[in-house]
Amino acid sequence: MGSALQHAQSSSHLQQRGVRGHMVGVLRQYELVERVRAYDPDADEGLINRAYVFSMKAHGSQTRASGDPYFSHPIEVAGILTDLKLDDETIVTGILHDTIEDTVATPDEVERLFGANVARLVDGVTKLSKIEAQSENERAAENLRKFLLALSDDIRVLLVKLADRLHNMRTLHHIKSEEKRRRIARETMDIYAPLAERIGMYEIMNEMQTLAFRELEPDAYASITRRLAQLHAEGGDIVGRIGLGLKLHLADNGLEAEVTGREKHPFSIWKKMAERHISFEQLSDVMAFRVIVANPEDCYKSLGLIHRRWPMVPGRFKDFISTPKRNGYRSLHTSVIHDSKMRIEIQIRTREMHLQAEKGLAAHWAYKEGKPAADLKVPWIDDLVEILDHADSPEELLEHTRMAMYQDRIFAFTPKGELIQLPKGATPVDFAYAVHTRLGDRTVGAKVNGRVIPLRTLLENGDQVEILTSEAQQPQPSWLRFVATGKARSAVRRFVRHKERDETVDLGRKIYDEIVARLPMPLPKEALGRGLKKLKLEDEDALMIAIARKRVGDEALMEALMPGSTGGDVATPRRSAQRRAISIRGLTPGVAFHLAPCCHPIPGDRIVGLRREDEEIEVHAIGCETLATGIDADWMDLAWGDGSDGAPARLRIILRDQAGALGAMAGILGGKDANIVNLQQVHRDGSFHTFDLDVEVHDLAHLHAILAALRAAEQVSSAERL
Repeated sequence: MGSALQHAQSSSHLQQRGVRGHMVGVLRQYELVERVRAYDPDADEGLINRAYVFSMKAHGSQTRASGDPYFSHPIEVAGILTDLKLDDETIVTGILHDTIEDTVATPDEVERLFGANVARLVDGVTKLSKIEAQSENERAAENLRKFLLALSDDIRVLLVKLADRLHNMRTLHHIKSEEKRRRIARETMDIYAPLAERIGMYEIMNEMQTLAFRELEPDAYASITRRLAQLHAEGGDIVGRIGLGLKLHLADNGLEAEVTGREKHPFSIWKKMAERHISFEQLSDVMAFRVIVANPEDCYKSLGLIHRRWPMVPGRFKDFISTPKRNGYRSLHTSVIHDSKMRIEIQIRTREMHLQAEKGLAAHWAYKEGKPAADLKVPWIDDLVEILDHADSPEELLEHTRMAMYQDRIFAFTPKGELIQLPKGATPVDFAYAVHTRLGDRTVGAKVNGRVIPLRTLLENGDQVEILTSEAQQPQPSWLRFVATGKARSAVRRFVRHKERDETVDLGRKIYDEIVARLPMPLPKEALGRGLKKLKLEDEDALMIAIARKRVGDEALMEALMPGSTGGDVATPRRSAQRRAISIRGLTPGVAFHLAPCCHPIPGDRIVGLRREDEEIEVHAIGCETLATGIDADWMDLAWGDGSDGAPARLRIILRDQAGALGAMAGILGGKDANIVNLQQVHRDGSFHTFDLDVEVHDLAHLHAILAALRAAEQVSSAERL
């Protein structure tokens, strides 16, 4: 069947490409120029020639682990970029990408000789020289930050970096240190292969994964390649026979198609075996075929002809033509049970779709459309750059960016039919933030496919999501327990940080006013400024935060504001230090204050606060047994604000063993507008069942009304507050 069916063994393909430099030598200067001019006749030949000579001279006598001259590496990187048919500036960047880092060449020199664009691209690639996949430290986060900012400025930075990493992986076996080889392979598997996938460059992704897999799991790699060789030896050219059958079946029905087939990559096979917990013998779909036709209509026609001829495997059909992946990938995917009783995967696409699938972003490159290459924008990178502005720590930045880059995707729709792509495990809150940050902040509920669902519900492919909002709503700290996207997590954490800061400042100001009231004389206006300098604090807010978090003690503050005011013997009492109660308005559990779980105080209870260094204020009911245990903390007299409404109260209810008793209890609580947030059966004794439950109540009066109603019920033996 000639060129119509190409049966390529991935291992031999990699070996052939991987040792090209050794087999035929480094690309010569004229060869590189000819390769670029073959697809871009207008390329700047002089620019490429100057870069070639400059790189050779700059790297001089440097050598690689293989013993080859070092300049062979950047030239081979440029060769990979010509395979992607990239513009002359990108090719030159590939040639020069190591000169600033590894030679005496300077950024100014590169800009003077090759222009501002090339200098900017080389600088961007230089900054990406280390992204440590396993290192949760500040340097890793800073490298990642530079990486994302460089990508947002010009995606060509990533393409050069991917070509650089691919060539390094092809020559990885020359590195003597096993530890270093494994570190590079793990980094490739965790960072660079997923990045290649995210911009649709599946050919590069597959080669990277296979090379990294060979290093990380050598025994598994050897076993799978050996099994593939046995399969090929036993079945002959089974891929060719199946591919020819597909082509003839389509031709018999009037459809001309190019069919190519291959055995799956070893890493892909190993991953499926691990996910499904099966052996190689149980893995039936080890072959994949591509059907390339003239237009999208023929794609669907081919699909119908194939499904009519061979049974489809349920649940394995995906239509990426009507709903393309976020990286632009389009194709029809299906699996069928072939005549040979084997499951085979089939991808159906047009020539244009195939180019996109193989080359990714490079398939739309700038010189073809006369647009500046830097104008090419990638939405997911823009999302990551937005997170850069709000990440509070290196760990948070690394967490968000990895979530956004590497998770598998699902597709959901707005009520107007707009497609929103999200990671697997995403919830309506993630959906809302993906549409717009303000929509996420105001989310109170969601309808999925017309049905109201809890916000923690996981979305599935094809769901239509309508977000319900309220202007009074704010992001909830509890959302952090289930959101899946970095954008949503970043927005909620940002709100919590700001909320905590505001509440902490307010609390510190109230304590400050109380401490000032204990001074022996009125405080002059300039005293606060002097006190800030003495305490080495930047401003008033910093002082209030330090007071609230007990980083500045009462006596230290009094002495800073009014030297000698403590008299050396005025000790701040440990208990009831404040003469005036501090009102808690709009209490936000888990932020600046939290309600103690031992006593569950509710509005109406008399309350006190325990204040320890660098900890949140712990709010207790005055009768809490914990307070009698001699806790080492400052006591604060607290009071509920006028606007305080709602807190969980813990009840212990003993029900008689009667049919419908639990339903009767729930009915009473519902009738009293009390929501059960937690229910646990703690004891069963013959004719009685004991339950502990947390119930949201408005205040103490509301709780008393609930308890009275429960005690009056025939099914309830007793009802008490814990």
